[in-house]
Amino acid sequence: MTPGVFALLVGAGVAAGLSGSIAGLASLFSYPALLAAGLPATSANVTNTVSLAVGSVSSITSSRPELVGQAGTARKLGAICAVGGAAGAGLLLLTPPGLFTRVVPFLVAGSSVLLLLSRRNPVPLGTPMPAPPGPPRRRPGVLVGVLAVSVYGGYFGAAAGVLMLALLATVLPETLMRVNALKNVLLGLANVIAAVGFAVFGPVSWLAVVPLTIGLLLGSWFGPPVVRRLPANLLRIGIAVAGIGLAVKLGLDAY
Repeated sequence: MTPGVFALLVGAGVAAGLSGSIAGLASLFSYPALLAAGLPATSANVTNTVSLAVGSVSSITSSRPELVGQAGTARKLGAICAVGGAAGAGLLLLTPPGLFTRVVPFLVAGSSVLLLLSRRNPVPLGTPMPAPPGPPRRRPGVLVGVLAVSVYGGYFGAAAGVLMLALLATVLPETLMRVNALKNVLLGLANVIAAVGFAVFGPVSWLAVVPLTIGLLLGSWFGPPVVRRLPANLLRIGIAVAGIGLAVKLGLDAY
């Protein structure tokens, strides 16, 4: 690997870590960088997932203030995400490439519009939140949605964060910062489970994992503090607009 490619992947990792922990759009930067480094599409995909799994540890650690009081929800939904991540990884390894590519742009666009239309009054960090209408186990639609997003995250993952953020923001009575932190935990778990399968059975480029992960760890660590300083509505609109832009790009690539 040349120094230029190494620097490209580190820089892409920093951008991916920041955008992933803030908006769930890490693959918008990391996946194209891996393709530019010369990796085939499938190898770039699994290499990206392995790197994101390691980088998620940094974003979760940095999100600890927003995760206070969410352990119960994280445990209930985390088990579903673990199953979904494993299923998504299995689909990628066992099915022809491109199975989801024609559906993904519509999922990303729909979730981005949903997030754009949702309005939540900003609540200061630490303010007690009302109890949700019912635990996740009593709302099967939410569980199915979380499972579907985690399967997609294990399979490909581009904008899985936007999908999960939009879903959680519509059903949880939490601030966007706290929902974003929970999203980091759930998708981090799905990525870790998928990464284990890819590490054993997938064509991972370990030389590319190193510089990309270095950048991801840095970017993911600084992402949550940036979220704390952004107005909630500005953050919501920025994530939604970026998601729509990614949907357009994925649609052009697919069709």
